[in-house]
Amino acid sequence: MKNDKFAINISHSEPGPGDAGQTGSWRVERPVLDAAKCIPAKTGKESCFLCWMYCPDGVISRTIPPGFDFQYCKGCGICAEECPADAITMVRETESGDETTGC
Repeated sequence: MKNDKFAINISHSEPGPGDAGQTGSWRVERPVLDAAKCIPAKTGKESCFLCWMYCPDGVISRTIPPGFDFQYCKGCGICAEECPADAITMVRETESGDETTGC
C-alpha cells in the first residue's frame, strides 16, 4: 500500500559527479588523503566514508581507500572538514604531487 502522505517529501534528484561540469584549471586547492589516518584504509573495512557522504559533487569513491575524481573535484574542502580522523588535507594545486589520486 502506497502512502501518498510522504510522497511530497521524497527527493527526486540523484547525486552524480560534476553536476556543474569539469573543473578545468581554476581549482585552487585539492584534497590529499593520508591513508595511514583514513579509517577505511587503516581497517580495511567499509566504515566512516563521511567524505563520500558530504561531497557535494559526488566525486569521492566509496572504495578502500577512498579516491577522488579530480576531473570534477572543485576543491571545496568539505571532505577535509568532515573527516573525523583528519586524514584529508587541502593543498594548493601548485604543491600537489600526483594528478590522478591526490595521494
